[in-house]
Amino acid sequence: MDSPKESEIVDKVQNYFKKKNEKSRKKRDTFLKKILGNNNLGDIFFERLTWFFAVLVFFLIIFMGWEMYSHSILSIKKFGWGFLTSTTWDPYSEVFGALPVIFGTIFSSVLGLILAIPLGLGVAVFLSELAPPWLEKPLSFLTELLAGIPSVIYGLWGIFVLVPWLRESVEPFLQNKFPEGPFFQGAPYGFGMLAAGIILSIMVLPIISSISRDVLKSVPDTQREASYALGATKWEVIKVVLSYAKSGLLGAIILGLGRAIGETMAVTMVIGNRPEISFSLLDPGYTMASVLANEFTEATSNLYLNALIELALVLFVITIIINIFARLLVWSTERKWKVKQA
Repeated sequence: MDSPKESEIVDKVQNYFKKKNEKSRKKRDTFLKKILGNNNLGDIFFERLTWFFAVLVFFLIIFMGWEMYSHSILSIKKFGWGFLTSTTWDPYSEVFGALPVIFGTIFSSVLGLILAIPLGLGVAVFLSELAPPWLEKPLSFLTELLAGIPSVIYGLWGIFVLVPWLRESVEPFLQNKFPEGPFFQGAPYGFGMLAAGIILSIMVLPIISSISRDVLKSVPDTQREASYALGATKWEVIKVVLSYAKSGLLGAIILGLGRAIGETMAVTMVIGNRPEISFSLLDPGYTMASVLANEFTEATSNLYLNALIELALVLFVITIIINIFARLLVWSTERKWKVKQA
């Protein structure tokens, strides 16, 4: 057995090293907190890792834009800003003007939104304000399920169902009822802007309805209760909710526009693919995404390839701008209600 004196010596040595270790650990924690703002290595590593991923996404976008710019420099130098204003897209003569396809992209997307907005907002209002709980979840699921259907399926449905119906029934009827004006002139092919607009309206419906529903649900219940307390009817309460959520609803619509502008396969299969500027819904058209899908593998010269990549760059920039603007509108609505609730 150790003597009491030896045990006392051992305890003193252990306490000495224990205090020394604690002192060094405190110095390390103080240093880490001073330099990095935190004294937990696990927290520091996780925070820096998530920062790295966030910054990586940003630099990936910059890198993609730079790559498209550097590979379209030949077209940029030859055509300049005239690439965006010229109406001639002629690969055989190597004369490339993107205005017809830019017009086709915007025209078909806006047409799709015009058809989708009433239905999408109606679904959102019903799900957030009127639907009983037992119906809300399955109906929300079925609506969002449309977003998971591959675009080629929509295209095939358009070719075999929508286009024959438009050609045989809808377009002749519209021409007979509205013979004047620019919107229903031309031969009723079935393939054209009207078919593309209907396809796009179905494809953007889940985006508009789901985001609009979330925006309406973010409006505090106090707004509804105050309206009921003043004697408002159900419809009047819904109008109050819609007026307070209008910026978020606009953001949902613009996000739908961003989705419509970038759609490729389904639109390519039903729009007719002819680069011309026409306001008739019956005439064929062309979009930027359709040009890239149809002609990229046929680009036989460097200038042709550079022109297609420049077109992709234009589509890339337009899509980013639209999505940033839409997200800012949605976030502004959510932030406004969080501040008011606080």
